[in-house]
Amino acid sequence: MTLEDLGLLFTFIGGLGLFLYGMHIMADGLQKSAGDKVKRLMGFLTKNRLLAVLVGAGITAIIQSSSATTVMVVGFVNAGMLSLSQAVGVIMGANIGTTITAWIVSLSEWGSVFKPEFLAPLVVGIGAFLVLFAADVRKKKIGEIMTGFGILFIGLSFMSDSITPYRDAKIFSDAFRILGRNPILAILTGAVVTAVIQSSSASVGILQTLAMNGVVNWQSAVFITLGQNIGTCVTAIISSAGTGKNAKRASVIHLLFNVIGSIWFGIVMYLFFRFRADMASAAINSVEISIFHTIFNIANTLVMFPFAGKLVHLSEMLIPDGEAQEQEDDVVHQVSRRLDRRILNNPALAIETAIGEVTHMGIMARDNLKIAMLAVRETGKGQIKQVMQTEQNINQLETLLTSFLVEVDNLSLTEGQHLLIKNLFYTVSDIERIGDHSENIAELAESKRKNKIQFSEKGEKDLEKMYDAALHTLEAALEARELNSIEAVRRAESTEERADRLEKELRDKHIQRLSKGKCAPESGVIFLDILSNLERVADHADNIAGYVATEK
Repeated sequence: MTLEDLGLLFTFIGGLGLFLYGMHIMADGLQKSAGDKVKRLMGFLTKNRLLAVLVGAGITAIIQSSSATTVMVVGFVNAGMLSLSQAVGVIMGANIGTTITAWIVSLSEWGSVFKPEFLAPLVVGIGAFLVLFAADVRKKKIGEIMTGFGILFIGLSFMSDSITPYRDAKIFSDAFRILGRNPILAILTGAVVTAVIQSSSASVGILQTLAMNGVVNWQSAVFITLGQNIGTCVTAIISSAGTGKNAKRASVIHLLFNVIGSIWFGIVMYLFFRFRADMASAAINSVEISIFHTIFNIANTLVMFPFAGKLVHLSEMLIPDGEAQEQEDDVVHQVSRRLDRRILNNPALAIETAIGEVTHMGIMARDNLKIAMLAVRETGKGQIKQVMQTEQNINQLETLLTSFLVEVDNLSLTEGQHLLIKNLFYTVSDIERIGDHSENIAELAESKRKNKIQFSEKGEKDLEKMYDAALHTLEAALEARELNSIEAVRRAESTEERADRLEKELRDKHIQRLSKGKCAPESGVIFLDILSNLERVADHADNIAGYVATEK
């Protein structure tokens, strides 16, 4: 190998690196600007499988990666957010959506104005200026998309330039002639290359770059492309490691869909080339690869769509339930499954999941407060034990959620999203403190039971008033967090002020009863401590509502 050959090899590797990096930046910018749209698209998923196909295609077109979409689907199935029936539709749609990248790559053959060396520097320049100097967040996102788009084209230009001197080299014509005559070898080549770089978009882009230089024939391109669709399944299969059975089945459905599709379509194309040998050996360009890629994925979806239920059934046969019935996971394990790291592939959905789980933790704390107060009224030993167990779960959830929020905060987020994550950190801490106060109340109920202490009828009514104010503050705060409701924030602030007034008023009244001998000192201490804990519950609930107010 001469020094010139080595330089061209370095140029090709650098071009491939720029292509992949540009695709990453562009997809990242698209995700930031369209994250909420992705969230709404996922919200459209119902038992309507056709709608699921459209959603899968839409999401993949937005985030520019069928692998990312499929990995998200595996995560959603593992977290119980999607059924296998819904997942199969999204997976089919993802294969259609991924063809967008091939069309972007083929732009350079649409005319001289689209050629990378003409367009890319301008696009990168405008994008960089927007990223560095634009004050508006939306314009910065557009700048990121433009910069990634331009770098992608510069990478393509580098790859194309490094191959141009070899367009007449015998090694290329021989290699693609061999692959054209051996469809299985061509499919394996496409699958292996795609599996290694874990991106069908990138491997199709490399094939298109070779096609731009006229070194790829139709027959080899067709079978390599079919193999690339199989190779892209590797990412989802790797992603399903350590997941539940349904998540593994989702990755198997993805593999079955692409393998079966490649087999039947490969047979059709093999027979076609037997009759059109002239076309089989003719050179193919990048636009024609995009056309074939699109036709194959749409045709495969149309053919396989009626058999979606059979794919689900086949995946269940390949990944059986086993003889033993799985035990119901406890609440911590359920939450751990729902906080699936694969969801981190889409920041907007990760944030939505985090809000849901933080709210779920708040509901647990609220229910524990109810049980603790029931223990005060009925002095039930079983209720006290239940409060203690739930408090342990709440403490474990604090650790789980904090860890998940740290990972979400390290994603590519907008300023508003970073503020929301910071507020969720504080919310988790406040909910944990509410859990501590419920535990304190349960301990006071235990002391009341052991010492056979009774509150006066007036004291019982006063305690109910305070409990009602604290509980309503907490419920309004959780509603504010879940629904991002400013009206619920106002209700929480109003009831918290009422709780503050009540705590002072009832404390003074109870001290008067103690001084007049209407209440035993032992019961007085427990009564006042319960009042204090309820007031602190209202304070923490007010904090939770306050965080929501800062996001407006």
